[in-house]
Amino acid sequence: MKKSSSETSKLDRKTVEKNRRVHMKDLCFKLASLVPHHFFKPSKDMLSQQDQLELAACYIKQMRERVEKLKRVKEQAITTIQTSRSDMASMMIGLRLPVIELRDFGSSIEVVLVSGLNKNFMFYEVITVLSDEGAEVVSASYSTVGDKVFHTIHAQVRICRVGVETSRVWERLQELIS
Repeated sequence: MKKSSSETSKLDRKTVEKNRRVHMKDLCFKLASLVPHHFFKPSKDMLSQQDQLELAACYIKQMRERVEKLKRVKEQAITTIQTSRSDMASMMIGLRLPVIELRDFGSSIEVVLVSGLNKNFMFYEVITVLSDEGAEVVSASYSTVGDKVFHTIHAQVRICRVGVETSRVWERLQELIS
């Protein structure tokens, strides 16, 4: 009886070891399949498991270095963007808000108004000025960037023969924002 139990124990150990080797071989194959094919040097012979593991380790090392390099590039880009934003902010401090830009396209006009969040002007008053001067508002939009609000109004002439006196519109809009 002792003999058969020790033989069974030996067989169990052999089976366990065989299963472990098969499992390790499978894991090595999976690892090698994750490494891009162009990374392997072309050769006539199949690479040994040891060679595949060394190539995988080399590939992982290269990818780590690449990730670190990309992180440094990203940090530099963020620093550059933050610097340029602060430069723009300091330039914008000198810009007196609100600002009006009026573009005359013949039969249509565009009004761009940049104001601060704390500047309370009535948007409808701008539309009223345009309407009083003979323009019909076609579209109006706004967007907020930081502490600035950008309004864009597109209007076209109601009566083509009469037109819109843009200098008069400009003056009235300047009075409105002052």
